[in-house]
Amino acid sequence: MNPNFPAQAAPIKLYRHPKSGHSHRVELMMALLDLPYETVDIDLVNGAHKAPEFLAISPFGQVPVIDDNGVMLSDSNAILVYLVKSYPTGHDWLPESPAGAAEVQRWLSVAAGEIARGPCAARLVTVFGAALDHEGAQAAAHRLLAQMEPILERRDFLAGPAITIADVAGYSYIAHAPEGGVSLEAYPSIRAWLARIEAQQGFVGMVRTPLPETA
Repeated sequence: MNPNFPAQAAPIKLYRHPKSGHSHRVELMMALLDLPYETVDIDLVNGAHKAPEFLAISPFGQVPVIDDNGVMLSDSNAILVYLVKSYPTGHDWLPESPAGAAEVQRWLSVAAGEIARGPCAARLVTVFGAALDHEGAQAAAHRLLAQMEPILERRDFLAGPAITIADVAGYSYIAHAPEGGVSLEAYPSIRAWLARIEAQQGFVGMVRTPLPETA
């Protein structure tokens, strides 16, 4: 267990959906930091995320949310920052240098922007039945992957030679992009990057969904 986690503290509580990539980012980060946690599954299909009791802890009605012994926090990327700042391991998950921190922030913005509009949105259609432009989301995903591929040809991780929270934020929806009908076959450097993340000590995956027939 992470030595910076108080011995008397309760496990961090993660409110999630098991097929939510945003939730998986947080679960993966806690696992890589070797933090004790427990999951509370929220029934998104039946609207549990819009119930008053959930809105009281997540005003935007979104998962994930963590309860770290009274510290309540939502937004997956914000939670990643909180976790690595609260429970350091000696690894530079969020660089202190201005250039390093900015490079990580750039990829957190990609996670909230291009990844959300591309592989995340495409998967929302096939896995959750969302009424979104599936072909448009698939095209956006391939534009993103085509931009990422040469970057990952030159370096092992998104923000440099070592894994950071940028990689944790980017992993889930790209690893599961085929579930949205977005093939990774043409992107060997991206597939190698995913494998490097999956080889990290403590890695935990997200539950897989059968691939759509169009994949």
